[in-house]
Amino acid sequence: MEFYTEFRTRGADFGGGFTNGMTMTGSGSVSECCRVFEDEDKTIFTCLDSRIECFHRKRGDVTECYSVFTNNGQSDVTLELLSSFAVKELRGDVLHRAASFWSAEGRLISQSLVDMNMEQAWCAASVRVEKFGQLGSMPVRKWFPFMVLEDTKLHRFTGVQLYCASSWQMEIFRREETLSLCGGLADFDFGHWCKTVRPGEAFTTPKAVIAEGTSLEEVCDKLVKAQQPRIAAPDEDMPIIFNEYCTTWGNPTEENLKKIAERLEGSGVKYLVIDSGWYKEEGKDWSGTIGDWNISKSVFPEGLKKVTDMIRSHGLIPGLWFEMENVGWAAKGYQEARHLLTRFGVPITSGGRRFWDMRDPWVTEYLTDKVIGTLKDNGFGYLKVDYNESIGAGCDGAESLGEGLRQAVAASQEFFKKLTEEMPELVIENCASGGHRLEPSMMELASMASFSDAHECKCIPVIAANLHRLIEPKQSQIWAVLRAEDDIHRIRYSLCAGFLGRLCLSGDIFGISEESWQEILSAITFYDKIKEIIKRGRTEVIRCTAESYGKPEGYQAVLRRLGDNSLLVVHTFENGADPDIGDLLQGCRILEGWGSDLTGDFRARAFLLKEE
Repeated sequence: MEFYTEFRTRGADFGGGFTNGMTMTGSGSVSECCRVFEDEDKTIFTCLDSRIECFHRKRGDVTECYSVFTNNGQSDVTLELLSSFAVKELRGDVLHRAASFWSAEGRLISQSLVDMNMEQAWCAASVRVEKFGQLGSMPVRKWFPFMVLEDTKLHRFTGVQLYCASSWQMEIFRREETLSLCGGLADFDFGHWCKTVRPGEAFTTPKAVIAEGTSLEEVCDKLVKAQQPRIAAPDEDMPIIFNEYCTTWGNPTEENLKKIAERLEGSGVKYLVIDSGWYKEEGKDWSGTIGDWNISKSVFPEGLKKVTDMIRSHGLIPGLWFEMENVGWAAKGYQEARHLLTRFGVPITSGGRRFWDMRDPWVTEYLTDKVIGTLKDNGFGYLKVDYNESIGAGCDGAESLGEGLRQAVAASQEFFKKLTEEMPELVIENCASGGHRLEPSMMELASMASFSDAHECKCIPVIAANLHRLIEPKQSQIWAVLRAEDDIHRIRYSLCAGFLGRLCLSGDIFGISEESWQEILSAITFYDKIKEIIKRGRTEVIRCTAESYGKPEGYQAVLRRLGDNSLLVVHTFENGADPDIGDLLQGCRILEGWGSDLTGDFRARAFLLKEE
């Protein structure tokens, strides 16, 4: 594997090999480069009056990569491509990627390069290219910024994860026998991005990390553990959350919150999160009035402080929902065009939402008052940041739409940092219609994230398991929505899915039967015994026979190991009774089990194991 940089400056030749319009790699900018320095941490190239530093620093089990372009000349240089990582001289025959849509996050797509039509041409006249990525401010809306190349003959895996919350791209290409991988910010062709670097200025790309190993799960574990999340002190021991959204569906009141808090007191749950609707105006939908952030006098006539005091009196930390970067159609801020993101001078409008220009000091001051002020004044210790639309290809305010988007998203991330600077103990949840922002640079700004909006779907354990390859399970908040009509097997099925990450309860908490409530308390006790495995373990097996998220069939077994102890979580789906898991139990003693027997469909059981 050889590290280098792919880039193109405006005016340079395109790469040839029938690739113009398909990839910007192999440009004249690269062919004109001279390598002037190389050590184990970086390689330096020069191109005319420019200097390109390709960093590839070893950090534990991964190599951290990024590029710095410096203009040492007398004239402006416009970049249309600058890779975060680029490696060549690789061999492989299978590409693994993680696909994603709303409530269908993290599906593993594994394709042979033959099936992708990526075989070497009969001569080097043609370049084979597979380029993929995502445009906008929901970085995992279609794909995760992740790929793993497998060499099935040598049992070698090379994986990459990109830290980019705006538009990004990844590419695999070949002209001859060996393969090259590169990626970073979406380029001019793909993401409407260019950046003008003036004399004496430099531009630094987002970073990426690369890992190697002998299995897919090993490489994914190394990539995920390279993430360095900001975990707030109250959240270090992975406490359980109760979010009332699937209880009230956007209609929280002092009365129903009091009933929830009374039920949760002494249960082992730590957070009670007030979700959307606390600000809505009389007769208006909760999603339409986001942006003004005035506490609803009709919903909370005595304000929120009385409610948070009540929640804390029951031993719980109160949390509050915001969609702080967006503005709803019925909010006054919707008409504040001078403070909103525009494209070609027109406010970007999508799904009844517009977007604050987070680069604008007025917006920062406004949100400091409305968000940070509301949290501080009312004694909240938990913030759920939702995000329910995408900016799309880009916005005004820079030399290109893509650069405008990059700047706007970077400004959003700066506000996340401001939140933690002003409230160091604040626990932040990263949510974007569930899992649309589950990429590393966002995950490092939060204690945890909503894994999906698949609140009550039978595919919850499948999504939760797939996300082990992409984010740390200790940050993956999984819904366990419990209904009064659920039988005991359904209750256990939902709770066992929560054992694949952070357990988040919701649903009919004050209408559920006493038998079901005792089952929940039992699950909380078991969760306390397995938390360290979730937090610090390594997922070694994700075995899932289900192909469909919508109608899963067969079974799933997930094995996560920490030292001599392991957690095995098994779910059966349609036609999945009596799954074959004997090999996963072999050589182990069952210390404790929780859940149903596995003799029927849609049942689940978790096993705490010890190697003998």
